[in-house]
Amino acid sequence: QVQLVESGGGLVQTGGSLRLSCAASGRSFSSYTMGWFRQAPGKEREFVAAINWSGSSTYYADSVKGRFTISRDNVKNTLYLQMNSLKPEDTAVYYCAPRTRVSGSVYSVMDYDYWGQGTQVTVSS
Repeated sequence: QVQLVESGGGLVQTGGSLRLSCAASGRSFSSYTMGWFRQAPGKEREFVAAINWSGSSTYYADSVKGRFTISRDNVKNTLYLQMNSLKPEDTAVYYCAPRTRVSGSVYSVMDYDYWGQGTQVTVSS
């Protein structure tokens, strides 16, 4: 089992940057594909980015491709999301989670579990 704590959110202007962190406890962090998801008010939780256990493969939603970068440090048991060129539509609570099931799609929220409490990102126009 993995326990997660997200941090790094805040209020930023359009075009600004933030770096989110997800600190994991538990010995199995390095064995999981890890994902970032976000949920805006009144909307479903949606996929943002994912990274395989070694960091050699990354996956992005089309809406963030070229602006966000996911990375991980398996020594520090930490997942990161560098967010650049932020837009108001990026406003949401951001969550990290390990991929604990394999349904066939790394993009599916149903494949992930052990969600953290989330960190709020607000982008002002």
